Amino acid sequence: MRSFEGTAYGSLDAFRLTERDVPAPSAGQVRIRVEATALGFVDGLIVQGRYQIKPPLPYVPGGEIAGTVDATGEGVRHLSAGDRVATWQLGGGLSEYAIVAADEVEPIPAALDFASAAAMLVDYQTARYALFERGRVLAGETVLVMGAAGGVGSAAVQLAARAGAHVVAAASTAEKRDRARALGAQATINSASEDIRAEIRAAVPRGVVDVVVDPVGGTTFEALFRSLAKEGRHLVIGFAGGSIPALPANLPLLKSAALVGVEIRHFLAAWPEDARAARTVLFEQVASGALAKPRTARFSLAQAHEALAATSRRDKAGKVVVLQHAGASSPDR
Repeated sequence: MRSFEGTAYGSLDAFRLTERDVPAPSAGQVRIRVEATALGFVDGLIVQGRYQIKPPLPYVPGGEIAGTVDATGEGVRHLSAGDRVATWQLGGGLSEYAIVAADEVEPIPAALDFASAAAMLVDYQTARYALFERGRVLAGETVLVMGAAGGVGSAAVQLAARAGAHVVAAASTAEKRDRARALGAQATINSASEDIRAEIRAAVPRGVVDVVVDPVGGTTFEALFRSLAKEGRHLVIGFAGGSIPALPANLPLLKSAALVGVEIRHFLAAWPEDARAARTVLFEQVASGALAKPRTARFSLAQAHEALAATSRRDKAGKVVVLQHAGASSPDR
């Protein structure tokens, strides 16, 4: 089988396609014939050696995996060869086959394509967890979504709008803002503005927001917190903007507001059954058309270098997805 793996961290040059024997699953495991693997910002950080976790080498990137069960190990009764499944691992997805624990995979609806399943696996669940478990968003509240054209952001726009919130989407280009409106945002602002607080005041009826969904961080962080209403919540999801900002500790006091961390791996570990139920609902909502499919930029396994490089580009056409058994590389709009 073909596998894209690296022997050192720090540069993509240390990663290349290699040929390996197809592995056999042990007891309690399944072998997945990988059809699609989604890549996020974290995958690029791991390859560069800049993530807090450094998996053992040699390392195969890509953990958002969708495919079909190819073989089962001893004791696996609830899965059979041919089952369509998805799983989130720390890596192993940029390969034609992956071995995972049988209790870490779940079914994909027949109406949901593999690329969409992989692309939404983490982002849609993160958005749902952020909004409703950590942010406690209520109907009628105003929600500002940063990075509204990204994977987490586009999911958050849809989910918040469906919950009855007044959604304001922040994005850097007119095209991205138009897409956010099509997904349910009632208003948009230019996230690249030199005065984002003025943009918020002009776009929001009260001039302040109840919840900020923030997967970006960066230089606008303090301005966004200052734009919160009393008892507002600023949801910290990630730092796609590149820098990790700081916040004066008196601001939460003055605002009676909260800075709330959103760590999706904690949710999965602490409440696995709740997380599984949430993923099932999200898969079904996308399969039925109740939620829009994620926008994807598709690459072949032979283009793995390009795909990983694309994870850090702000102008990419959607969630990066590598198709292991196809050559499509054009964006799915």
